[in-house]
Amino acid sequence: MSVTHAAAPPRARREGRKALLWMSPWLVGFAVFFVYPLVATAYFSFHRYDLFTLEFVGLDNYRYFFHDDRAWVSIRNTLWLVVFMVPAQVLFGLAVAQLLTRLKAGAGFFRTVFYLPSLVPLVAGTVSFVFLMNPSGPLNQIIEFFGIAAPDWFGDKDWAKPGLTLLAMWGIGNTMMIFLAALLDVPKHLYEAAAIDGAGGWRQFRSITLPMISPVLMFSTVTGVIYALQYFTQAMIASRVAAGVTDSPGSSFVPGYPEMSTLTLPQWLFHAGFRDFSMGYACVLALLLFAASMIFTLVLLRRFRAFTDDEGGNR
Repeated sequence: MSVTHAAAPPRARREGRKALLWMSPWLVGFAVFFVYPLVATAYFSFHRYDLFTLEFVGLDNYRYFFHDDRAWVSIRNTLWLVVFMVPAQVLFGLAVAQLLTRLKAGAGFFRTVFYLPSLVPLVAGTVSFVFLMNPSGPLNQIIEFFGIAAPDWFGDKDWAKPGLTLLAMWGIGNTMMIFLAALLDVPKHLYEAAAIDGAGGWRQFRSITLPMISPVLMFSTVTGVIYALQYFTQAMIASRVAAGVTDSPGSSFVPGYPEMSTLTLPQWLFHAGFRDFSMGYACVLALLLFAASMIFTLVLLRRFRAFTDDEGGNR
C-alpha cells in the first residue's frame, strides 16, 4: 500500500505563507528597485530615447558602442582603476590597520588621524586634494626639496590616474577600520603558539592572519572593485578643477581632462544620457557596467573560496 502526498501538509503551507509574509518587504523592494529598473534598462537599450520620443532601433545602439572610441577609452581607464587603485587601497588599509594593532601608545590618536579623511565630503575632499597636488602645491614642493622633478598630477595624462589612486589611498578610513576590527578579533593564542613553534612574523601573517581575516579581505576587495567600476564623483570633479571649468549653463565640457585620461565608464554613461540625451545608448553602457560588476564579483568570490579552501587544507 503506497501513500501519495498530493499536497504539502497544512502546517508546511502555513509556514511557507508566514515566510513569504515576512519576506514581502524585501521582495517588493527587490522587484521595484532592481528587477523593474533592470528590465526597463534592457527595454530602452533597443530604442532611441531622448526623454520625449521613443523609437525602436533594434541593435543600433549596440552596434554604435563598438565604434564609440570614447567608450573604449573609458573602459580602459575604469579597468586601470580596478587593477591598480583597488589593490593599492586595500593593501594600504590593511597595512595601516596592522600597524595600529602593534602600537603601544597613541593608537587612538593615529586611528583618528587616518579615519578623519573618510568623513570629508567627496567633492570638498577632491577639490582640496587637487589644489594640494597642483604644480606649485605643498606635495610638489616637498618632492622638489629632495631634488626630484615633481609631476603635474592632474594636468598630465600619465599622472592623472596615479593622482586619483593617491586620493583613494588618502580616504582609506572605512577600509582601515574594518581591517582593524578583523585583526583585533584574531585569537592571540594562535600567534603565541606559532611563535613557540618558531614561526616568524611573515609566516604568522600568511598562515594565521590572512586566513582568519579572509572574509573581511574578500568583502573589502569586492566592494572596492564595485566602487571602482562606479567611479564617478572624484574623477569628474578632479578633471573639472584641473581644467579650470565650471558647470555653468551651456557648458560643453567633456569629462576626462587631461586627454581623456580620467574618463571612466560611469562618466561617459552620464554624458551620453544627460548631456547628449541618448538614453537608449546610455542604457547599453549601464547594462555593460552591470555585467562587468557581476563578472568581477563572481570571479573574486570563486578565487577567495579557492584561497580559503587551500589555506584550510594546508592547516
